[in-house]
Amino acid sequence: MVSRTTADARGEVVVLLIGMRVNRFLAVRAWLPVLLGMVRMLRELGKDPGRGLLSKVLLTASPRTYYVVQYWESKEKLYAYATAPDAFHHKAWARLNGLERAGKLRGQVGIWHETYVVPEGSYEAVYGDMPAFGLAAAHGQIPLEKRGRYAKDRLAYRSAKGADV
Repeated sequence: MVSRTTADARGEVVVLLIGMRVNRFLAVRAWLPVLLGMVRMLRELGKDPGRGLLSKVLLTASPRTYYVVQYWESKEKLYAYATAPDAFHHKAWARLNGLERAGKLRGQVGIWHETYVVPEGSYEAVYGDMPAFGLAAAHGQIPLEKRGRYAKDRLAYRSAKGADV
């Protein structure tokens, strides 16, 4: 018997996709600090759960492209971390901007991010024989039947938290 579960997310879900692309493999001095900077930020966030990062998934799209799917407690906490003067992100972003202005990154390494603030009723998830992963790792995992057997049922689910938003 397959064990099927779904994520126990309620209300808004905040997802940040953030990554880098190595444009020139030999430009190690350009792309390695970007890669190591992301690792350092994730370590910093892991040590301080109050900043709002709920969960992350590290991925690679190719030998050139690396990214992280991040699930955040709220867009306010994401914004707060991104602009916090005491956070490593602030220092890393200032350094990166300086290198870009000086033209030292052009063609060497690409960076990108996409942020999604998803209202309740616009996301759903199914996991078959999986430990908590992705959205379920961020918000908890419950039996599929608690939200409905079909995607249309899970998308129609509304929590008390979602009703307040």
